[in-house]
Amino acid sequence: MSQDHVIEIFDAEGNSLGAIIDAEAWPAIKPILAREFGLFSDIKQEQRPEPVEDWENLLQYWDFPYPPDYDVHCEQCGERTENWSKDEPRRFRLSAASLSGLVTFTCANCQARIIKKHFKDEIVSETHPYKDDKDPNKEARY
Repeated sequence: MSQDHVIEIFDAEGNSLGAIIDAEAWPAIKPILAREFGLFSDIKQEQRPEPVEDWENLLQYWDFPYPPDYDVHCEQCGERTENWSKDEPRRFRLSAASLSGLVTFTCANCQARIIKKHFKDEIVSETHPYKDDKDPNKEARY
C-alpha cells in the first residue's frame, strides 16, 4: 500500500487531526480498526413501524378504476397472502406507500422486496431478492 492511499490531516500548529483513507485501502484497514477499537459491530437497526398512515392516505385518494388490492405474492420464496393487512403474524411488512400508487412490501420469510405499481389500467408486481452482501467499497456511514 502506497502513501497515496492515506492523507494525513494536521491543524495550523502541526498537530495531527486524523486521516483520510481512500476506497481502495479501506477493505484492508477496516478489519484492523474493528479488531483494535471494537468498531463496526453488527448492531441490528430498530425496525421502523409500518407506514400504515401512508397506505390509508392512498386508500382515501384512490382514483384507480379497480378496487384496492390487498394480495401480495413473493416470487422469490412463494409466500403469498390474500390480505396482507390482516395477517398475524405478518407475512409481508409494508415498507412504503405513496399517493402515486407505488406500494412496497418486505417478505417476512426471505426478506425479498415486493413492489406493487398501481397504474391506471393495471397493477404490476415485481420481486427483488434480498441482498445481504454489499460492496464494501461503497459502504457509507452517516
